[in-house]
Amino acid sequence: MRKVVLLLFLAVTSLCMAQKKELSQAKANIKAGNNLAQAEQSMRKLLEDSDNIRETKIWLTMFEAIKKQYDQGNEKLYLKQKYDTAALFNIARRLFVDMERFDSIDAMPDKKGRVRPEYRKKHAEMLNTLRPNLYNGAFYFIGKGKYGEAYNCLDAYINCGNAPLFTDRNYMEKDTLMPKAAFWAVYCGYKMKDPVKTLHHTYLALKKEKYWEPMLQYLSATYLLDSDTTRYLKSLHEGFERFKQNSYFYTQLVAYYSGKGRWDKALDINNAALKANPADSLLSAAKSTILLNLSRYDECLALCDSIIARGDSAAEVMLNAGLACFNKAVEISVQGKPANRNKQKKEQQRLYKQALPYLEKARKALPALKDKWGLPLYTIYLNLNMGEEFEEIDRAIKNVGGK
Repeated sequence: MRKVVLLLFLAVTSLCMAQKKELSQAKANIKAGNNLAQAEQSMRKLLEDSDNIRETKIWLTMFEAIKKQYDQGNEKLYLKQKYDTAALFNIARRLFVDMERFDSIDAMPDKKGRVRPEYRKKHAEMLNTLRPNLYNGAFYFIGKGKYGEAYNCLDAYINCGNAPLFTDRNYMEKDTLMPKAAFWAVYCGYKMKDPVKTLHHTYLALKKEKYWEPMLQYLSATYLLDSDTTRYLKSLHEGFERFKQNSYFYTQLVAYYSGKGRWDKALDINNAALKANPADSLLSAAKSTILLNLSRYDECLALCDSIIARGDSAAEVMLNAGLACFNKAVEISVQGKPANRNKQKKEQQRLYKQALPYLEKARKALPALKDKWGLPLYTIYLNLNMGEEFEEIDRAIKNVGGK
């Protein structure tokens, strides 16, 4: 038994001596300003041992190593010497993350249950002077398209507002940049297509009304990515109601409802948009498409003719006008009664003739949309006994010459 105890004692003594040696070497490196990254990593390795987690000397030595790296980098940039700017901002962020971790340990109750953090005030004062570099670093990374690193800087900047280390600073109330930092953190999460990071600082960003419009856009895209249809539609509707001049919300809502075959809902959205922007020819053209899909052919044709009369004759409007006439003719065949066959035939012929110029213009302007105008023109040429045109369209549909 004594032999086992002796061996344990020797092992512990050896471990303590090795730890002291690492501490001593790290401090020597810090004093000389050399191998600072190595000094930092050696202390981190010691802190991986749960027995060392409350060893203040290790924490403080690690901080000195990180701070010395920051000071050296800052000096080089000030003197306009070659240095990795990104590294400086990442070093600053490590200081905040690690010092907040240490503060939670420094603030642990003593044997009598008292909470007396020894280093909080000193560390908070030092970090307060460096905190703007988290904010500035984020925009440096955004400019480089490094959204992950930018988010980390902004996240560290914002977290200071709730960290016990900075309780006396009251950043959440006194720092007017907090909502802006939160907005850009949301933006970075959005750019990374990371729903968790996009949503994490949403509440704070929405405290500023000027961010609502882009925020609702980022949130809706995030909810869609996260397959949360309820929140996706809610954010789109809110965005549309508040910002009808922003085409994003309108476009997404119409695309969603039309994709689900909810053309009635798409029409409601379109009508609301047109009420706010009555001269918008694109909205009018979109309405003609919606009316066509609702089988409201007379309204569709009337709208198309009014758009064309204004000189806004988009090719899609020509196509919709032609299809409205053609579809109405087809309906007669499907819904007509045998007793009225001759009358129905004449009406059909009239509608085919009415559809023809629209569809021929649409074909010329939209050659790629053969699936839209091909069969209608084929049917019209056949029923109007236009032999030459029929043969040509027959070849075109079969991809044998023609367009």
